[in-house]
Amino acid sequence: MEFSLERWNAALAPSLAESAADGRVAAWLRDAFPHPYTRADADKYIAFAAGADEARALLRAIVVDGRAAGGVSLEKQGDVYCKSAELGYWLAPAYWGCGVMTEAASRLCKEGFARWDICRIFAEPFAENAASRRVLEKCGFVQEGLLRRSVWKNGRMHDSCLYGLIRGEETWR
Repeated sequence: MEFSLERWNAALAPSLAESAADGRVAAWLRDAFPHPYTRADADKYIAFAAGADEARALLRAIVVDGRAAGGVSLEKQGDVYCKSAELGYWLAPAYWGCGVMTEAASRLCKEGFARWDICRIFAEPFAENAASRRVLEKCGFVQEGLLRRSVWKNGRMHDSCLYGLIRGEETWR
């Protein structure tokens, strides 16, 4: 499926609100991702993303046919973790299973390694989210651990996984 990674802009707000509104998206994300997701949430996020310092964060819209279908982000860490960045992503269910997220995550990881002096990118999907874990594995990430009962979401505890990708070990080289 054809898509582009673009900086967030105000024109994407209506489609962001629509794509992010599906509860199946928020079910696998941190509580900072609201549900229900409104137009006001979209406007607020786009204003935040548009002002992000790209020396610290790469925040991209996944755009299909001019509409926001999802998002992918890479955020540098601080303090003793300053050589690491965290990968985050979500995609509207209409695009699940089409290879979009694997390609989007790979592209952003490439950009992060090219732009920044980092040695590691990590992600922490819910252990039950097999599709998200497959995305990471297809991108060359290695599961480094299982964090038992580490996430409180929707009234119950979940396990999460720690995945890492080390510079020089990327599968796309």
